[in-house]
Amino acid sequence: MIFRRKAKNDDPETTEQDAAPQAPAVGPFDSAEVDPEVLEAEDRIDLGALVVTGMPGMELRLQVDEQSGQVQAVLLVLDDSALELRAFAAPKTSGIWSEVRREIAAEASRMGGTATESEGSFGTELVLVVPVEDPEGQIFSQTSRVLGVDGPRWLLRATVLGRAAVEPDAASTMEQALRNVIVVRGSEPMAVRESLPLRLPPGAQPADEEQG
Repeated sequence: MIFRRKAKNDDPETTEQDAAPQAPAVGPFDSAEVDPEVLEAEDRIDLGALVVTGMPGMELRLQVDEQSGQVQAVLLVLDDSALELRAFAAPKTSGIWSEVRREIAAEASRMGGTATESEGSFGTELVLVVPVEDPEGQIFSQTSRVLGVDGPRWLLRATVLGRAAVEPDAASTMEQALRNVIVVRGSEPMAVRESLPLRLPPGAQPADEEQG
């Protein structure tokens, strides 16, 4: 499903200097680390457990389970690149990315692909090369990067797809989008690895309905 936020003012001349306020330091952030006005800034898109920042030309897509209707992941699409975001509950005392990373690597191997650990801007990540089948039945190798960020009682898993997975220039934009993410864990108890709840942003509707 593709959604667009209804903006009060779509001014193409708006720059990063005009957009305020900004959270300090480098993200992704926990919601407890940022001021409330940052969460409510006009360029922020509230998706429940994740708050993302709109970028010029970026499409926001939500991956929704057809049976339950629950939003499973957020996909930020820009040109020929995409960033998939998923957030999970984690223990108070330790992160789970190292464990999850091993499981992802094992799954890639089971599929006949490869998983190579690499050190990146967000720590240890995986570069996956796995065989996939296109709609015409042709098999080709798909490269992706899987990044993990351990936060306070949460894990943010980000998968870089398309051109950004293989070209540094395109990757920098997706990495900046990841740095802008705010995770809203909430105070309620949750099982470790349970998906943090995502939702449709307020005031949004399917893109085809807007056009119709």
